[in-house]
This record gives sequence, structure tokens and C-alpha cells, in this order.
Amino acid sequence: MASAISANRAELLAIATAVATEKMIDKSVVIEAMEEAIQKSARNRYGAENDIRAKLDPRSGDLRLWRVVEVVEVVEDYFKQVDLKQAEKLQPGASIGDFIVDPLPPVDLGRIDAQSAKQVIFQKVRDAERDRQYAEFKDRVGEVVTGVIKSVEFGHVIVNLGRAEGVIRRDQQIPREAARVGERVRAIILRVDRQNRGPQIFLSRAHPDFMKKLFAQEVPEIYDGIIEIKAAARDPGSRAKIGVISRDSSIDPVGACVGMKGSRVQAVVQELQGEKIDIIPWSEDAATFVVNALQPATVSRVVIDEEDSRIEVVVPDDQLSLAIGRRGQNVRLASQLTGSQIDILTEAEASEKRQKEFAEKSKLFEEELDVDETLSQLLVAEGFTELEEVAYIDIAELAQIEGFDEELGQELQSRALEALERREEVAREERRGLGVEDALAELPHLTEAMLVVLGKAGIKTLDDLADLATDELIAKKRSNDQRRRGDKKDDKRDSKREEKREESRGGVLGEFGLSEEQGNEIIMAARAHWFDDAEEAADADSSQ
Repeated sequence: MASAISANRAELLAIATAVATEKMIDKSVVIEAMEEAIQKSARNRYGAENDIRAKLDPRSGDLRLWRVVEVVEVVEDYFKQVDLKQAEKLQPGASIGDFIVDPLPPVDLGRIDAQSAKQVIFQKVRDAERDRQYAEFKDRVGEVVTGVIKSVEFGHVIVNLGRAEGVIRRDQQIPREAARVGERVRAIILRVDRQNRGPQIFLSRAHPDFMKKLFAQEVPEIYDGIIEIKAAARDPGSRAKIGVISRDSSIDPVGACVGMKGSRVQAVVQELQGEKIDIIPWSEDAATFVVNALQPATVSRVVIDEEDSRIEVVVPDDQLSLAIGRRGQNVRLASQLTGSQIDILTEAEASEKRQKEFAEKSKLFEEELDVDETLSQLLVAEGFTELEEVAYIDIAELAQIEGFDEELGQELQSRALEALERREEVAREERRGLGVEDALAELPHLTEAMLVVLGKAGIKTLDDLADLATDELIAKKRSNDQRRRGDKKDDKRDSKREEKREESRGGVLGEFGLSEEQGNEIIMAARAHWFDDAEEAADADSSQ
């Protein structure tokens, strides 16, 4: 590069063209870097205080060097200012306040200046190369690329992608897959981050989208959009499930993905180091899709709780271990595939659970409504589960139950309302005993039972409640019995750690099922006094 600075015009342009071609960047960037290097070296020669500019013509190679000076009446800075008399010699007609050009003779750069110029050009070119790499890869997220393994550092695989380098972090590799330097590898671009030392291109072979892209390469119908992969879940290197649907009724989506004698799916399996792949027909009906997702296990019954995004699946006793899978793998993948929590129960467990719930609800009605066992069981059998349902249902609907009449319905409703009032009074006394302000009881949607929970959580004033975010107030918690049955197969220490994490999740009132809209209304109502105080302070200031 030392020769580049002292080279003739043709050589300067030739070097600029060669560097731009080699680094695959715009030639103007290299020309600009050369100009900046020459400017820096000229300041070293003429004085750093000078405002020196350089211009290299990209066509002819002509180099112009000058300094910019200001025309003033009295010169205070001889490096950046000239008087009117001197300015007239440089530019006839110049006036006070103008900035004019003072041409400088070309400089013969020495070895030290040339080395400094070389560093400036290299840095400029390196920055341009990094910008080019980022611009090239930032829009390719989700694309499968092929590269050569350059090195393995601390378990992370560095891949040469030709114009840039990518990294497959340890957690994005297929377990037990050997990475050898010099081997070709395929991966999906997970994300591209702009960093000071250049763009960081993060690759993955463990992400479900990598498997989707491989199927798109092997199955023309997926590439053409006839078949769509609606969901995918992976336990990298071990097992995977994908849910597929066909937009053409004449094409079987599962058969198309499997291919003749399994050729298509085997090509994907080989790329994923023998990962077993279950191809499942996707269905808009959640229950049907869950049944398919739990294959090869047979399912007896599916109960869906849409509010908690939870699915209860009942299987024959001899199908339990198959449905759960080794270390809970089958149910875990099915849960990821459906996007819902799945609980696996045997027929005996489901029956026992139903009987227990029936007995608990019957006992509730028997005690709270002061009715006999037969009447309480009849209410449960008709689908009533809470006192509120009895208290606020239309009398006509209650009277339609076999053996009921309007008079009995009115009596049951009256007793239900009284029971709710007794509950409210007990909760009110407990709330006050906890020191929760009465002002909180005036907020919308909050019951005395909710206020008791708030008090136990240390939230006793409007300010305490106003400081919460909506999620901190209403986000639902997962109870212990909602965890997948597969967790029972896991290490006990893992289960205990998971239990602690679950207990810490969710909002203070998560168990009450408040909506996000209701949560927002509660928080805003609690904060209302802040705005009132601010307005009063503003009025007081204005009156003074």
C-alpha cells in the first residue's frame, strides 16, 4: 500500500479497482479511503491545524490538494484564516466571512506517512466490507445456507459462508453430531446482528424451521405451496413431529412428504443425523389434531379447556407409557406441536378425578345451600359448578330441570345469594384485618376475595396496586397438576426446580381469570388519584 500513495495516477486507479473487486465493495469507497489517507498524511506534513482536503478523480486519477481558509479582517489563526489582501490573491472578489480554497502542492509521502495511510485505507475498506456483509445477510434470515467448517471454538462451530462467516452455537447444534474442520455443513440463518467487529451471523441445525426448509427442498409440493407445514416440533437428533395439510384434496400430504418408499423423508432424516420424524395430518379441529399428534398412542377421549389453553387427554391404561414416551418426549413434542398444555390421564385416573370433582361440588352445594345430597348431586349433574351459576341463572332455566319448579328455583337462588353474601362478609373482615384500604374495594371488578389475596401479597394501598403492571396483576399461573405427565419421568431435582419456577410465574390475581381489559381498568382506576393530585398541584401553582 506504500506504493499506492506514491504511485502515479494510473496505478492509483488500478489499485482502487483491484481492492474494490477483491473485497466486493463499491470502488468509490476505496477512492474515498485513499482521499482520507492522503488528507491525514498531508496534515502531518503541513500541520494538523490546517483544514486540508484531497480529491482524487475516479476517471483520470488526478489528485488535487488544498486547504480551506476563512477571510477575516484581523487574522488570529494563521492556519485557518487569511486577511482580505491575501484572499484577493487566492480568489479575486473574496469578501469578509467567505471560505476560500488555498491550493497546495502535491506532497511526496515518506515511509511513515505511507504506513499511516495504509492503515486508514485498510480500516475504511474493512468497515465497508462489514456493511456489505450485513446488508447481504440481514434479509436472508430463515434461509438455508451451505458452508465449510472453518474451526470449532469452545464447542461453537465457525462456518465459512464464502463472503462471510457464521457460527453455530452449541445449543443450536444437533447433539452428538461430530463437527470436523473442512467438512461441508447446511444450516438455517437464525438471526444477523450488527456488531462493532462485523456482522454476527447465527446459524442453527436444531431449530424446527431448519427441518421445515429441508422438507421444502425435498418435497416439490411444499415448495410450490400445495402442501403446507402448519406446525413443527423437534427434540434435535432424537425425534420430531410435523403437522401437514394439503390445499389440493387429490394429494395426500403425509404420503407426499414420505415419498416413494420413504425416499423424501429419509433424505431429511439423514441430514438430521437419524432424527425420527412423525408426519401428522393437521386439522383445524383441536381435538382431532391432538389425537393425531399423540400417535402412535391410542386416545380414548379429549377434553379442551380453551381459557387456560390446556388439553386433557384420556388413554387406555396400556397406552399410558406410549402416549407419554421416553422421558416424556412424545407428549412434550405433541404439546409443542399443538401449542397447548397436554395432561395425560388413564381411564381409571380420569374416572377417579371425575368422581372426586363431583363429590366436592355436591358437598359445596349441600353445605352452602342447605339442601340434601340428592338435590346437590342433581345440580352438579345438570352442569352447575359454582354458587354464582345458581344465583344468577334465569329462573325459567332452573325450573326446567326435571323435578324442579319455579318456587324451588327461587328458593335455591335466594339461598345462593345469601351464601355469596356470607362469603363476601367473611372475606371483608379478613381483608380489613390484613390492613387493605377500603379505597381498593371501590375499584371495578375487584371482589373481597381478590382483596384478601392482594393483602396477603402486601398490596394494601392504591399506590401499591397502581405500581403494578397489568401482567403482574392478572397473568395466569400454572398449577402443579397442569404439568405434563411426562415430567414424572424426569429427574426429581429438575421437577423441583420447575415447580419453584412455576410458583413464581403469573400475576397476583391469576387464579381469578380476569381479562386483560379488566386488568387494565383496575390498574388505571388505581392510578386515577395520581392524575388528580397532579391537577391540584398545577392549579395551586397557577394561582400563586
